[in-house]
Amino acid sequence: MSDALTLSVVIPTYKEVLNIPLISKAVGEALGDMPYEVIFVDDNSQDGSVEAVEKISHQYPVRIEVRTEERGLSTAVMHGIDQAKGEYIVVMDADLSHPATAIPKMLEKLIGGDADFIVGSRYVKGGSFDEDWGFFRLLNSKIATWLALPICHVKDPMSGFFSFKRSNMPAMHMLSPLGYKIGLEIMVKGRFKKPAEVPIHFIDREHGESKLDFKEQLLYLRHLRRLYRFKFPAASEFLQFGMVGGTGFLVDTFFYWALQTFFGLNHTVARAISFWPAVTWNWFWNRTLTFSDRKKGKKLSQWLGFVGTSLYGFAINVGSYHLLTDYVPFFSENKYLALMAGVLMGMGFNFMAARIFVFRKLDEEVEKETERPDHH
Repeated sequence: MSDALTLSVVIPTYKEVLNIPLISKAVGEALGDMPYEVIFVDDNSQDGSVEAVEKISHQYPVRIEVRTEERGLSTAVMHGIDQAKGEYIVVMDADLSHPATAIPKMLEKLIGGDADFIVGSRYVKGGSFDEDWGFFRLLNSKIATWLALPICHVKDPMSGFFSFKRSNMPAMHMLSPLGYKIGLEIMVKGRFKKPAEVPIHFIDREHGESKLDFKEQLLYLRHLRRLYRFKFPAASEFLQFGMVGGTGFLVDTFFYWALQTFFGLNHTVARAISFWPAVTWNWFWNRTLTFSDRKKGKKLSQWLGFVGTSLYGFAINVGSYHLLTDYVPFFSENKYLALMAGVLMGMGFNFMAARIFVFRKLDEEVEKETERPDHH
């Protein structure tokens, strides 16, 4: 790393040829005499972007990295950071939606030690966005932001305009972003204790087309799920396990009702049979969703293991219900509370047994946990 180079500005591009000279000029005017570089990471646009960078390279310290075998905004940012030489990193969009004038304020906070990860924010005092944002676009942005708030400590975690000291960058092998929110990925997985925000006015692009579509929004939800599992591994799995169990209860209830209504079975027989489609449902979705990152194992043996732990959990559920209603006066008068307590105890046992014995961790997952930075 060059000691003289203070800042690297990483800008991912795809068909942004018209914006390249404009964003280069804006960054140059904002930074003045500061030693910096701009790294455009282009996903093989073949629209003249390479020539555009070469044309202005005598005016501004810009260069371009063209990727031909990989695409995607997040991996483009990762590639740019990996190639950067500056002590500090700024990531911003090429479409002029992020004001380059905010970069000096970001650096001031970083260099002064006031913060170690800076977000250009629309939602702090002084921040704003174009007035022509429609209701549904604003609602979509707000919902996406609210969903991310528990795993970070900024008001605009969706921002693609952020800065940090390069030495605090998490190891590349720890990053596994889906979609376009690489800033959120770095903030959650990096060694950042003091995140902060600077206000910006977000401007809609004038040239080129937006890359955000419904597919990217679905990827964001999957990405968010991964980050929750990273930040709160046990709690996240327990919540998903409980949600799967809730749908399993509906399956159980449906078969219990249908077997009596359409087949005329006795309620006891119907109850005994309805357990099996419900437990199979729970096993499948826990295998597919809750513990999708664990060892898959042979389906039959894993299913049998899940059935076994579920039967033990069911016994704990029913047994605790009887104990509470028979020997605790409070629960004798509040049987529904005893039922809920039994369900929670049975579910707790099922979760721990499934997590430890049925869906075992991958060896590489155990190794990664030993490398996970502290998140206090």
